[in-house]
Amino acid sequence: MTRLFAALDLPAEIKGRLKRICFGLPRTRWVPEEQLHLTLRFIGEVDGALFQDIRAGLAGVRAPELNLQLEGCGFFPPRKKPRVVWVGIAENQELLQLRNKIEKIIRQVGLEPEKRKFAPHITVARLQSPPLKKVTDFLAANSMFSTQPFVVDHFSLYSSLLTPGGAIHTIEADYFLYPVPRQI
Repeated sequence: MTRLFAALDLPAEIKGRLKRICFGLPRTRWVPEEQLHLTLRFIGEVDGALFQDIRAGLAGVRAPELNLQLEGCGFFPPRKKPRVVWVGIAENQELLQLRNKIEKIIRQVGLEPEKRKFAPHITVARLQSPPLKKVTDFLAANSMFSTQPFVVDHFSLYSSLLTPGGAIHTIEADYFLYPVPRQI
């Protein structure tokens, strides 16, 4: 069985910007820079045949490059004890359309539809009961966080191996988005 998810990788300069805000919360496991990504669809554990069907199916996704911007931060779950700190994505219709195309493929190969509403974000930290005041201070200090717009030209199918030291993510396939003519 292989644990899979589809995600967008981030340009190195965007990961660097994110890492510069990742401090100041005790009892927190910060996401390593190389693992920062935007999950489009968590797929879960699949067998070899289903893995191949998913890999082939995603090759049929046609979508334009994405022009994304990171904006704001928050935590999950809302209105409960914070367990995850995230950085948000500015509203983007093309991102939602890409996610919906991926969801359609996943359902076509026989998996259940995603039950949670898609909330595009980058997980930057997993919390292990830091003082609530420290979490609210962190969120207040970074509430205006944003990046310049950046282009994402592909998404990837990742496998994820859970280990005591954290997850190990491996790219199983890349799927390129078609270029959008730039205005001059």
